[in-house]
Amino acid sequence: MRAASAARQQLDGETPPVTYETDTGPGGVAHVPAMVVEVVEWLRPRPGACLVDATLGLGGHAEALLAAAPGARLLGIDRDPEALARARERLAPAGERVTVRHGRFDELSRLLDELGWTGVDGLLLDLGVSSLQLDSPGRGFGFRADGPLDMRMEPATVLTAAEIANTMAERDLARLLADYGEERRHRAVARAIVRARPLATTHELARVVERVLGGHRPGIHPATRTFQALRIAVNDELGALDRFLAEGWTLLAPRGRLAVLSYHSLEDRRVKTAFRRWAAACICPPGVARCTCGWSPKVRLLTRRPLRPTPAEVARNPRARSARLRVVERLDDARGARR
Repeated sequence: MRAASAARQQLDGETPPVTYETDTGPGGVAHVPAMVVEVVEWLRPRPGACLVDATLGLGGHAEALLAAAPGARLLGIDRDPEALARARERLAPAGERVTVRHGRFDELSRLLDELGWTGVDGLLLDLGVSSLQLDSPGRGFGFRADGPLDMRMEPATVLTAAEIANTMAERDLARLLADYGEERRHRAVARAIVRARPLATTHELARVVERVLGGHRPGIHPATRTFQALRIAVNDELGALDRFLAEGWTLLAPRGRLAVLSYHSLEDRRVKTAFRRWAAACICPPGVARCTCGWSPKVRLLTRRPLRPTPAEVARNPRARSARLRVVERLDDARGARR
């Protein structure tokens, strides 16, 4: 059964239909939000709900959520000022229903306090890099077009990919490639990067990696994992995710839902582990004869396994091919509050 069909069977009530999966953002930027139909169906936004898109990007998911729930309010946050400006323009027709803030999703508790929101009915995290960032050569996220080795999601960030590639010790660089890029030949790639220093552009780095790893498979460049590792390190992506997952369920109102879209196993494993912990009846270490943790389930797992995009969506939007969607719902009697 397709993910969207399964989602429809799980809904507790009627959800206004969403009839599009792709669109074009302001300024002519092609924007294809991943699994937008499934996101709307599983978050089931209701009229008057408090919604949060904590990785706003160009606003495609946010626009669909607002369209599905007349009268709902939405907070959209993003760490990229350029994305915020474009999303603000896109969502302007919603007027005062939308609040846009600069920030990271691991700062969401503070932002909710500033707005006086005590709980969220529907919360979305769409992890990873956005189409806007990938398609801007000057940002240095990709290697289709040459650009500086930058990869910063926030211009104010001091660390760049060039600094890591040109100054990190070979052993540390190899460990970074293994841990953040899951690159099997991490030592050989790290050695080649060190020998080729200084590296200033994305094409220079991509050529170095390609010489080590050889030609690329259809649709997958050999430097993909190296670029992933550098990007994650520059933007502390996994650190931010870990901080959010420490107690992210407390941000939800009773029966509020959290949906997370991840795009590689490093993200998805963290989300799966956190969701299972939140849903567990006990978190005592294995082998303990008697429970002493005092834990109780906080959420209900709505997706035992991650939902994946349909073949039709992948054909229209190849960047969605690796997307995984997991969803939980806070229990009515979950004990705990935001700190």
